[in-house]
Amino acid sequence: MDEQLFFKKLNNLCTSKEIFDFLSSLEVMSDTMASGALQRISEVEVDDSGLKNAGMLENEVFRALCFQFECESSKLSNSGLLNALQALVTLRIDPQSTLMASLLSESEERLGKGQLAVENLCALGESLLEMESPNCAMLEQIVNDMQEKDIEKWSTREIVMVYEILRVTARKRKQYQSLLNRLNSVTLTAVSQLSPNFASVILNSLVVLCQTQAVALVTALCKHSANHVPYFTDYELVNVLDALLYFGHREQSFTEALEKHVPECILTMHPQTVCKVMQYCCKKVILSKPIFDAVAESFLSSADRLTTDQIAGYIIPFGTLNYLPPSASSLFRKLETVLHTRLSHFQPHTLLNLLHSCVLIQRYPLNFLPKIFSPYFLQKLQAQPPGLNRVVTSQLTQLFLTVTLECPFYEGPKLLPKYQVKAFPMPHSSCDVHLLKRVKTGLLYLLKKRIYFASEVSTPYFYAVDIEIKLDEEGFVLPVAQCEEVHKRIALCVDGQNRFCANSHNLLGEEAIKQRHLQLLGYEVVQIPFFEIESLENCRKMAEYLHKKIFPHTCGLSN
Repeated sequence: MDEQLFFKKLNNLCTSKEIFDFLSSLEVMSDTMASGALQRISEVEVDDSGLKNAGMLENEVFRALCFQFECESSKLSNSGLLNALQALVTLRIDPQSTLMASLLSESEERLGKGQLAVENLCALGESLLEMESPNCAMLEQIVNDMQEKDIEKWSTREIVMVYEILRVTARKRKQYQSLLNRLNSVTLTAVSQLSPNFASVILNSLVVLCQTQAVALVTALCKHSANHVPYFTDYELVNVLDALLYFGHREQSFTEALEKHVPECILTMHPQTVCKVMQYCCKKVILSKPIFDAVAESFLSSADRLTTDQIAGYIIPFGTLNYLPPSASSLFRKLETVLHTRLSHFQPHTLLNLLHSCVLIQRYPLNFLPKIFSPYFLQKLQAQPPGLNRVVTSQLTQLFLTVTLECPFYEGPKLLPKYQVKAFPMPHSSCDVHLLKRVKTGLLYLLKKRIYFASEVSTPYFYAVDIEIKLDEEGFVLPVAQCEEVHKRIALCVDGQNRFCANSHNLLGEEAIKQRHLQLLGYEVVQIPFFEIESLENCRKMAEYLHKKIFPHTCGLSN
């Protein structure tokens, strides 16, 4: 039969039985036709869950085909040999079988003799990568051979295959950095042609290969990926999000695509993918209400099926970004029910992170604090990495301070002093030095002397105050060094962009709880957000602004 007619008929067959009946009707086949038949069998018999019908491997036509390839591997054309190898790898044929050993041995011999063209090297590379324990020496030989080819003429499939091989042999990254530099440059010109799968594979490879210098390529891939968000598989989307996190890249068009995709598909998304989306939003401080609202609704129906780590992955970002969704009451009722049922299943640090995130948004886990403050639980925290480091003890202290200030009716166990920190480290919301300097200059203009305010003041209550001003009973400003006759303490919170969610006026959870606690501790909290003062042109305008904020009931500045 003519090969063109053969493949036309073959591609219209949809079951292995139909293919075997068709092959039985033929007297003679070329090796290209035989390998094409194997490939078609692999296409119809293998899906995402694996081989559909293992009994098919015992079919006499299939066994005859395999026997022919095993016995005559040295006589096969390159395309016949490598297409057959690819099909058999896809069908999960045992790599240790005599059939596979014969085909792999023949492939290795031709590779060593330099007899394989670019498309053959690509097919062989893909087959080896699909195997559980690929022959790294053969993969390295493929890369060495590919280096000698004209890289500018490679197809996107060939580009992706080389990235995948380099990812597997990442330990020799330095040896291949020159090739990687060329590959990155060529890929940059081909980004628009990449499929969702190819874009995901390349981004993942760039992460594994630590290509932090390939800024232009990463940026282009991230922008390109925004167009493919609806078409990524869960696995591919996780790869892309991991790359965005690794390279520290935030792409607005990608976020907008996520905001559209996640609410539409959340019921079918794998929980691990949802966790990765939330991790991305959390790390990039992106408060996306469409995503967070959809995740909250999803939690109500899926919480009982989630692992403890996934439960934490769904919930913690709400506290970090200081957001309560419309379904907050139902969300936290469900969380409490799950915790009652599965509290002992949580790893100690996961549970602490989860409960700490709840108090950031005024959801108080009172029923579970006796466990958290118990010596047994604290010992478990200490025994597991990262142990009772400063971050962990700060979380414990803030939990204790929260119930002391916001839940005075709590009568359970207290946190022992030896586990309490003297001051909270707040790396994510440290003061904006430039903004603080501008405010201090405005205050000096307003109050005339530097003795009337102090900056970056440590308090006995674990928090540091950006600027503190003391007033007597009549409302006059006192020198900050004076400790007698202090009637009111004013805490100025100079909130730079780093204390807010990205492109938002929504305070982060750790800053919101700080300001809430300072107020409960007796301070009059005055917020000085960056977006209110960034347009003030000079020192006098800053002073006028501060006067209105700090002393709203007194006369304005005199000329």
